[in-house]
Amino acid sequence: MKIIRLIIVSIVMVTTTLSIAQEEKKKINLEEIWKYYKFYPKNISGMHSLSDGIHYTSLKNGSLVVYDYKNGDSIGTLINGSKLISEGMEKPIKLRSFSTNDTENLFLIPTKTENIYRHSSKSEFYIWDKNSQKLSPLSTGKQRLADFSPKQNKVAFVRDNNIFIKDLETGTETQITADGKNNSIINGTCDWVYEEEFGFTKGFYWSPKGTKIAFYKFNESKVKEYFLTFYGKLYPKEYRYKYPKAGEENSLVDIYVYDLENGKTTKMDIGPETDQYIPRIKWSNNDNYLAIERLNRLQNHLDILLADAISGESSIIYKEDNDYYIDITDDLTFVDDDKFIISSEKDGNNHLYLYNIDGSLIRQLTEGEWDITKVYGYDKHKKRVYYQCAKSSPLNRDIYYANLKGKSTKISTQTGTNDADFSKNFKYFIGRFSSSYQAPIISVNNSNGKLVRVLEDNGVFMNMISEYDLSKKEFFTIESPEFKLPDSTVVNLNAWRILPPDFDKNKKYPVLLTIYGGPGSQEVTNSWGYFDYFWHQMLAQNGIIVISVDNRGTGARGELFKKMTQKQLGKYETLDYIEVAKYMGSLPYVDKDKIAIFGWSYGGFMASNALFQGSDYFSTGIAVAPVTNWRYYDNIYTERFMVKPQDNAEGYDNNSPINHVEKLKGNYLLIHGSTDDNVHFQNTMDLISALVAADKQFDLMVYPNKNHSIYGGNTRFHLYTKMTNFLFKHLN
Repeated sequence: MKIIRLIIVSIVMVTTTLSIAQEEKKKINLEEIWKYYKFYPKNISGMHSLSDGIHYTSLKNGSLVVYDYKNGDSIGTLINGSKLISEGMEKPIKLRSFSTNDTENLFLIPTKTENIYRHSSKSEFYIWDKNSQKLSPLSTGKQRLADFSPKQNKVAFVRDNNIFIKDLETGTETQITADGKNNSIINGTCDWVYEEEFGFTKGFYWSPKGTKIAFYKFNESKVKEYFLTFYGKLYPKEYRYKYPKAGEENSLVDIYVYDLENGKTTKMDIGPETDQYIPRIKWSNNDNYLAIERLNRLQNHLDILLADAISGESSIIYKEDNDYYIDITDDLTFVDDDKFIISSEKDGNNHLYLYNIDGSLIRQLTEGEWDITKVYGYDKHKKRVYYQCAKSSPLNRDIYYANLKGKSTKISTQTGTNDADFSKNFKYFIGRFSSSYQAPIISVNNSNGKLVRVLEDNGVFMNMISEYDLSKKEFFTIESPEFKLPDSTVVNLNAWRILPPDFDKNKKYPVLLTIYGGPGSQEVTNSWGYFDYFWHQMLAQNGIIVISVDNRGTGARGELFKKMTQKQLGKYETLDYIEVAKYMGSLPYVDKDKIAIFGWSYGGFMASNALFQGSDYFSTGIAVAPVTNWRYYDNIYTERFMVKPQDNAEGYDNNSPINHVEKLKGNYLLIHGSTDDNVHFQNTMDLISALVAADKQFDLMVYPNKNHSIYGGNTRFHLYTKMTNFLFKHLN
């Protein structure tokens, strides 16, 4: 018999006040979570560092107020919201976000924002002139990605897939591309798959002195279309967009530089290969040199090119090969004209390296069996690079800086999840700390980590939730000889659990395993849990033990742990969840016949696999917006982990839930939004066909005209009511 041991490594209290008797504590209901959003801690919006590095802005009562980092004094109002009225308006526009020029006398304010995809939008932009106190439209219609030149009063923006530059002094508008066309040519922004998988929408960049603009051009004419059907009118509306599925053709991508002085546009040399990716471009500290990251289709070879912005000629300054794949980050940092910093997993963990501009390594700046998770930037005066890492534990995030000699210094002081937003000159940072028992604390700190003052401690929020009957959240590890890495090392899996408040070890309880499990992700972190956390507490109050586990393939535990699922997504994750269910079922206080699993997106893929393949151990499953066949998902994400289906058919087929439906014995709830542009409804429809063919009964909920996030109006409340009732029906 396999031996699995449960090791409790940390127990933290969610409740903050013990003075209220247990019987007086309140119970959580879904209306409070998803209708009234009662359990959302206080935040500070509109925070933006000003160019002097010693002042910042914050939105207050619809206006933009300036504060001193050091003492918190308000030194004036930068924008009076009541004055944001343009000619012909009856009332002021609402100030929700903004950007400013380098002298901070002109402001771009978006209004009437319309979402395009999950991360992209278009807006009617207005210019606020602080000196004249006048508000005027940037241009006609709606624009995208409007951005000030760093040194001049010019604004670049995208409209109808073309790039425009407006001179704010003369009012003239210059169109620098003219071939933009829907579902064909894109200038200055990116196609759907780059937006979703490389994580950016802005595809043009001003040079440091504002003399040039580098931009992307996508030719997606050969990419196949996918269409979404929107209901609600007499005839449904069809929306078509380009979506390259695994193994299919991508957009052709080129990089150009437009010179404002002579009006010339020059194509950069990115090599003869066309079936490749350009996941990042970044200006060096010189207006004449542009860095271009070039990634092969399999995403296991990366080149960084340095291109001459005038001639377009380029040379390789950095190369990297990987046995699995290379994650793309924003970590490339030019520290001066002849050196740069890059992050890499080349030694088995993600660390920082300092290179000469000719590509020769100077030194590794950080090292150890832990991962850097974010790079904040480089302080050129103190010659420090600031970063976030998981050094103390994969569950935590700490803030450090490293000097160029390779010495690192920790500047965060609390155990949990620390994040930072540095001022323009790196003299201060806005710190955000949270843990599993502490809602976010927002503070001002100096560059050495010393607390200057607390902006928001969420004390009122913590006192409010102390009135509720909340359970302890326990972090633990699960050990099993089955949890092996490719080098045969046996590892443990990090997990947490929430027991019912009135837990009695002599009773039997049902269990819900909530998971995600995708490559590099984490569900088990020492951080504040937001809405789902209170749903878990509500389930626990109703007698359900809730647990979560980070399977093999998840993040912050080194490259081998993260990348071992390569070419077989779903295999090891499913095995891990089944082992967890076996263990939970062996506990004397668990009803082994009532173990459920829930996941969304990749988690829905895994919940389906675990329920089908582990039908002897899971009785119930909920899958929201699941991938059911990786052939249906986009090629950048899918091929990164699975290569092309033409080269790995077995990997695609063996771990598809569609091919395991005949094993289903338990209760299955399948949920999807009908206009999901990310994980297409096609995944659910094909799974339904397979379930029907196998004569398997199941429950289905479709949300019309909803995307991958399934929200808007009463949708989230309805969704969580549906899932909660399903769990209560089959677990209680």
